[in-house]
Amino acid sequence: MKLKLVPARTGATWVKLGMQTFFKQPLALAGLFFIFMAVMSVASMLPIIGLPLAMTLLPAATLGLMAATREATQGKFPMPLILFTALHAGPAKLRAMLMLGALYAAGFMLAMGGSYLVDGGGFARLYLGGSAPTAELLQSPDFQSAMWLFISLHLPLSLMFWHAPALVFWHDLPPLKSMFFSIVACFRNFWAFTVFGLSWMGTIVVAVLTIGTLGNSTGNPGLSSMLLFPALMLLASMFFTSLYFSYRDSFELESADLDRTAT
Repeated sequence: MKLKLVPARTGATWVKLGMQTFFKQPLALAGLFFIFMAVMSVASMLPIIGLPLAMTLLPAATLGLMAATREATQGKFPMPLILFTALHAGPAKLRAMLMLGALYAAGFMLAMGGSYLVDGGGFARLYLGGSAPTAELLQSPDFQSAMWLFISLHLPLSLMFWHAPALVFWHDLPPLKSMFFSIVACFRNFWAFTVFGLSWMGTIVVAVLTIGTLGNSTGNPGLSSMLLFPALMLLASMFFTSLYFSYRDSFELESADLDRTAT
């Protein structure tokens, strides 16, 4: 495995490939994403251990979505069990994936805890769906400080885990080494990932504006509210589909790697 340097425009290509692949198998990939969301939601509802458990499972579930995307690129129909790919890889890889998940959970809880200390938990409750946003809360200096602290802590955490599940599972890297190579790959292709992020932000803005315009033009604002949530969920599914291509193009696979990713 070697790191690759790709042009900035590749970031837009990842978005395009994510959408194209999604529409090759829309029912399968959308269904897997909703199962993914359901598993995360049910796990997070457990008392006390729910949120850490959900965060621990996140890398393994993300790997399942990447494996499903790879199958879709090969013209196959991803079955639901592919979401649990990490559970069927033997005890060694399962332990490595759970260790990776535990490290992510610890980092996430640390970032969330830091925000809690700043504003007493206002941002944390809103982020985790425990409270509704209010104008007073959103305009609070403490809330805004907590939000930016969380973003500044969570962004490098996300980059460390961006490629890590694939590197652990398909390249047999230890969790810490996979995190290192993940963030190095992201910084090495900084401009491609910047274009990737901006492309997705632009896509979401266009979708929201289009749905809002549709509701206003038909004289039925309720239509916009009815369409917005499923539209955003479909875009989120396409986003997760595009993650596979950012991994695939960031690393040069050697023969041994190709053999492992083919299984």
